[in-house]
Amino acid sequence: MVKKPYPFHKPFSPIRRLLRRTLSGRHHRRSSTAKGAAVPPTEKLQGQTVIVDVEAWLLMSRLSTFPYFMLVAVEAGGFLRGLLLLLTYPLMCLFGHDMRLKAMVMVSFFGLREKEVLRVSKAVLPKLFLEDVASQGLEAVKKARTVVAVSTVFPRVMVEGFLKEYLGVDTVVGREVMVVAGRYIGVIADDAVAAEEMMNKGKHDEGVGLVGVGGKMHHLFSRNCKETYAVSEADKAAWQALPRDKYPKPLVFHDGRLAFAPTFSAAIAMYTYIPFGIFLAIVRSMAYSLLPYRVSVPIGALTGMRSRIIAGPPADAMDENKAGGRLYVCNHRTLLDPITVAAGLRKPVTAVTYSVSPVSELMAPIRTARLTRDRDEDRRRMAGLLARGNLVVCPEGTTCREPYLLRFSPLFAELAAEVTPVALETRVDMFYGTSTKPASKVLDPLYFMMNPRPEYRVEFLEPVDTTTMADGEEDGHGRDKSHSIHVANRVQRVLGEALAFELTEQTRRDKYMMLAGNEGIVKVKANK
Repeated sequence: MVKKPYPFHKPFSPIRRLLRRTLSGRHHRRSSTAKGAAVPPTEKLQGQTVIVDVEAWLLMSRLSTFPYFMLVAVEAGGFLRGLLLLLTYPLMCLFGHDMRLKAMVMVSFFGLREKEVLRVSKAVLPKLFLEDVASQGLEAVKKARTVVAVSTVFPRVMVEGFLKEYLGVDTVVGREVMVVAGRYIGVIADDAVAAEEMMNKGKHDEGVGLVGVGGKMHHLFSRNCKETYAVSEADKAAWQALPRDKYPKPLVFHDGRLAFAPTFSAAIAMYTYIPFGIFLAIVRSMAYSLLPYRVSVPIGALTGMRSRIIAGPPADAMDENKAGGRLYVCNHRTLLDPITVAAGLRKPVTAVTYSVSPVSELMAPIRTARLTRDRDEDRRRMAGLLARGNLVVCPEGTTCREPYLLRFSPLFAELAAEVTPVALETRVDMFYGTSTKPASKVLDPLYFMMNPRPEYRVEFLEPVDTTTMADGEEDGHGRDKSHSIHVANRVQRVLGEALAFELTEQTRRDKYMMLAGNEGIVKVKANK
């Protein structure tokens, strides 16, 4: 007996089989397709199992698929792989849609370690996906009891981290890229092995389907869902992108070098600019390393670097006869923060670090001192440094790109009777100057300097008295840890108000465990 074929391409057969078994067990039920309403009423989906077409409902689809695959190629495979994808993409455009996707998967994934692609999918891709989320589409699935997201375009590994971590999706179904010996071979699996594994995660009752009009999944959803809502491109034209403050989960941390959506034209501009950017970074680095600040800052401005000092340092900061130094407490944006503070002061400073690579310490134009993570020893070292001159500390312990402040370590509050908060803000237009990958952290300052017009905004705030009693404290003379925590929280609030940043309880460990799967400690071999 010959079975009647489904009217869509063979690669979707795993998805077809999964949905057929997941939603309707061993029988089919003919569904009704709702018309006249682009978004179903909330009460219709409350408590229901919802099967949603990711590209049709959850994403605005303002971008082509190219930027997402370019991010995988560059962040997981390097700039040379990204260049290969860029050069071959015009040829791929001669293929049909499905063949073009297969070609991009081959170029982007071939030979990459499975672990590295998974890291990129969790740490890099969510930012770009979140910027493309459709507010109306997400609102439609919020009240659902169970959400099954189906992607007919992206491999499952690319969207699963974003959908589960940030949108709260329960199950993700998508194309599977074949893996051999822990590395991707760049071939999309056409068999149903991956789908069968997904089937075993659990079966749901028949659900409500959300699909695109005329899409490849429209027929499948209609066969397996008790009710189907189809949205057209005309309906989506009136939809709005999800505002940042409406994200289901705040995007506090993300990784990757590219600070823009690498569309085809933007990628061409980047690769054309990179040789000049490297030259520019070398010139800027040499100026800040070898020349006095009164000369290097104007040179930086001539090359496109913008430094804005909103409020100058305290008057006594310029007093050369003052014994000891002043303690400057700043939020942490890049490794160049202490250098920027020194440039604003036009005076030398010492920066304390926890886990900066030895190469970065060697290249720094200011003095650096490594801490041990032993509280008593670190306090002794920092007190000695402060007695000899100005000291800059970043109590967050790690950088944060987004408008959030991480929890402040309270140790600095035990060192001086007064601290000067310094609010720092950075803007980049091409490359991020931070990374969680140990192998590339040494290049963080270089990438920041490579930007066409990098900007630092510096604001020296009013000093904060660390001896003042906070509400609920009885005595501050002991300078105990509880008092230090209150002071650290007070300084965090002052900086947060000046920058309009949101305060969080996140820590360095939280960031590295989320983005890199480690605690972010750079181990240095002791000298024998």
